[in-house]
Amino acid sequence: MTVIEKEIVLEPDRPIIDPHHHLWDWRAREPHKPASRYSYDNVLHRTPRYLAEELLADLNSGHDIRATVHLECGSMYRRLASTEMAPIGETEFVNGVAAMGASGVYGDRQLCAGIVGYADLSVGDRVAALLEAHMMASAERFRGIRQSAAYDVDPEVIEPSPPRHSGLYCDAQFRAGFRRLAPLNLTFDAWLLEPQLPDLIDLVRAFPDTMICLDHAGTPLGIGSYSGRRAERFSTWRTSIETLAKCPNVYVKLGGLGMPYSAFPSFMAHPRTSSVQLAEEWRPYIEVCIEAFSPARAMFESNFPVDVLTCSYATLWNAFKRLAEPYTDTEKHELFFATAARFYRIQIDH
Repeated sequence: MTVIEKEIVLEPDRPIIDPHHHLWDWRAREPHKPASRYSYDNVLHRTPRYLAEELLADLNSGHDIRATVHLECGSMYRRLASTEMAPIGETEFVNGVAAMGASGVYGDRQLCAGIVGYADLSVGDRVAALLEAHMMASAERFRGIRQSAAYDVDPEVIEPSPPRHSGLYCDAQFRAGFRRLAPLNLTFDAWLLEPQLPDLIDLVRAFPDTMICLDHAGTPLGIGSYSGRRAERFSTWRTSIETLAKCPNVYVKLGGLGMPYSAFPSFMAHPRTSSVQLAEEWRPYIEVCIEAFSPARAMFESNFPVDVLTCSYATLWNAFKRLAEPYTDTEKHELFFATAARFYRIQIDH
């Protein structure tokens, strides 16, 4: 395994929109106690704070990141609001960071040019009030909702994230709330695990007018009862990806493979793995996604700071640039910039 801590940035002039990162500050919360190597709490121990300062440090590490999109992560909810309305606090917080970036004080990079918030769509029609509040808090930047459905019967698989119930995307009440998105021109980011992809296929077929993005390449599994079975399940994952790609309202994010779930050899490797090795580990999944969706509906994502357990921000984008080498310059521009700009309606020079 090739080992390198700091790499020379590849193609430093290639414009990039990072369509998936988070901001949080968990320092004031009760200390987390990692239960295992694959515990999600390892991320919070490694990066308990990831705010504008930390984001800017990563954005300024050598790649030409022109703009970013913030994805909900349960951060800065309103303490005194109802459970249903509390997530508006995260949008207010992120919009403040976006205003900092728009001021020009920190350079030309547009922090959080798009914001994807959280809403519990399973409350049905009642979710309308929260959707309207999100849009009022950041009508200029608010783009959509993410509600994760990641679940598995094996507690070792789902342990890295908060527990959820199975079948969320097939639930009638969830779909009643989901129906509210398209009329407001709001997108939906879907995060679930590879065995659950049929649930998403059913959802996207039921709502062809809603723009949907599959996060993290569908999250192939390699932990718990799936340990050592990634190769065995690859064809099942690929069939689901190819089926999803037949729906023109669905896009895919190429990344998130540095999380605990997939358990690639690079995860928490010491010393850290090079971008060459990362590209080789991730190539089968990235190539299938790009072939199925085409560069016009696929976008590279950082998923930072979560993927810091595998590599640095600069190394991550080097790995993506290595993976993009076989494609034309026009296709590369789609993968790194234009697809994200279209999906999240980001207007910025390139």
